[in-house]
Amino acid sequence: MTEAERYRIIHQMITNPKEEGGAGITAKEGEWKDVESIFPLHDIAHNREWVKDWSMKTFLKIEDLDEIRNRFGEKIAFYFAFTQSYFTFLTFPAAFGFSAWVLLGHFSAIYAIVSTFWCVTFVEYWKHQELNLAIRWGVKGVSAIEEKRRDFKHEKEVKDPITGETVQVFPATKRLARQALAVPFALLASLALGSLIATCFGIEIFLSEVYSGPFKSVLVYLPTGLLTVFVPTLTTLLTGVATRLNDYENWDTNESYQSALTQKIFVLNFITDYLPIFLTAFVYIPFGSLIVPYLDIFHLTARPFATSENQLTSPKVGFEINPVRLRKQVIYFTVTAQIVGFAMENIVPYLKRQGFHKYQEIKTERAAKQGGAAPGATVNDHPEEAEFLTRVRGEAELGVYDVTVDLREMVVQFGYLALFSVVWPLTPVSFLVNDWIELRSDAAKICLEMQRPTPARADSIGPWLDSLGFLAWLGSITSAALVYLFSNDGIGPDGTPATIKGWALLLTIFFSEHIYLIVRLGVRIAISKIDSPGMQQERAEKFMVRKRYLEETLGDNAMELPPTKAPEITRASLEEDARNDSLKSSDPEEHFWHRQLGWEESVEIGVSLIDKMGTEEGKKSQ
Repeated sequence: MTEAERYRIIHQMITNPKEEGGAGITAKEGEWKDVESIFPLHDIAHNREWVKDWSMKTFLKIEDLDEIRNRFGEKIAFYFAFTQSYFTFLTFPAAFGFSAWVLLGHFSAIYAIVSTFWCVTFVEYWKHQELNLAIRWGVKGVSAIEEKRRDFKHEKEVKDPITGETVQVFPATKRLARQALAVPFALLASLALGSLIATCFGIEIFLSEVYSGPFKSVLVYLPTGLLTVFVPTLTTLLTGVATRLNDYENWDTNESYQSALTQKIFVLNFITDYLPIFLTAFVYIPFGSLIVPYLDIFHLTARPFATSENQLTSPKVGFEINPVRLRKQVIYFTVTAQIVGFAMENIVPYLKRQGFHKYQEIKTERAAKQGGAAPGATVNDHPEEAEFLTRVRGEAELGVYDVTVDLREMVVQFGYLALFSVVWPLTPVSFLVNDWIELRSDAAKICLEMQRPTPARADSIGPWLDSLGFLAWLGSITSAALVYLFSNDGIGPDGTPATIKGWALLLTIFFSEHIYLIVRLGVRIAISKIDSPGMQQERAEKFMVRKRYLEETLGDNAMELPPTKAPEITRASLEEDARNDSLKSSDPEEHFWHRQLGWEESVEIGVSLIDKMGTEEGKKSQ
């Protein structure tokens, strides 16, 4: 039994309901509202060696993943396995992307084809690798063992006709009706986020392309500031609504609940992460010359800084679309945003925690000087236990690690590569560097910045695998569309749709999608033929089960090939058989089945009959 399995069993013994054999302790709920959290403590010595060892490695070995699984459970191990596989696979598109950037330039059809093929290959390979790891770690099919949600509210209880158990049931039709509410929610979320992003996008175009007054170099950052303030706020609000909607759907198991919530969160992330680039690529550049004259409505934004009305009016002639804008936007999301995200994820929490501790120390010192300081939590600690209890309190103040946040980050990053890397072929180079750092920073984050995660079993990365497949499919369409739109040396339609042939664009998308489906089928069949240690282990286990069954049924020599020689039939053996049959009563049917002593004799008789029939048929043909 691994360390993770021991911790998982102990956690279940503490938190499971009493009717399931647990203590029924639920942190921050009901009678246990004073229990802050339940978590295992870090192994500080091991964590220090682990982070040090990883910092000196470029690629992780399967043994490194086994160690993560043994200490933190399969769910976290699958995240690191996925990120490591993704990082390893990125070496090819990074090298090819750099070559394409030097030799082929932007919007290369060759790069688009190779990138799409790489996306298909990676997704199908990861499905194969996922199965291999599930077999290796002994968790294949574990997702079928679903854990009941504590907050599930049943409407009736029925008796299972197979097991006879009493099962709590919530009508599927009622849940389906509640799930239907996700459609208007998705539309409203898309409208709210889309309107905000489109409005800021319009303001940005107005300030950068139309406005020519003072403070222009400063005002162009206004839309970025608006997005920075309002998008996270609106996203948090919508995420809360999605969570409430998910609660209202009343899922009976934790797995189905998390799957449904992940799908809703993915919709929100898709809008916030990809919509700005979609607007630039498929709205601004093809239709910019038609849209920009109507952006005068945003002149109120810059009116306080303008000295004349001419500085707020779009030019009637001479306006030109900036085709470099799309490339700069992709670079921002694939380089700058990755750096900012790393800082927000790792550096800012550390500084906030240190600042909070410093503030608490200053507050305590001031209260002590004034004589009004309340006794600290350590006042009753035994001297021999003081150091240990201080460490426990420190870990209790840390955040709770949620592996789905890191998985979402990797899936969103894959989406940028699949959808828009044809705009800037160095995208995989940026991601290769980022993911090497990401793997190690996530390990350090788990060890230093978060409570030790409670181990959880899993046999895959869950619904995020479906998101990967969707992004790879959509990437085949967007890459083809971008290559067609910017086939004129990367200049694009130049703000007017006159040069776009609708039939040609639709035909490009149609053939690209169908070629993608054919290639995916071929890659899936090819990868399914690849053997692996996990698949060999599964075949070996199945063989041993069959062998044990045959040996228990037919004897220890059941698996011998060729079969043992049948006993010789003699006059004495026939007389002995007749004597034994005369000692007991039997019907004609039993006489028929007892004509042969065993399967060996039946085989011998059968072969002789086949030979005899073959000889007779040969004579007839002559």
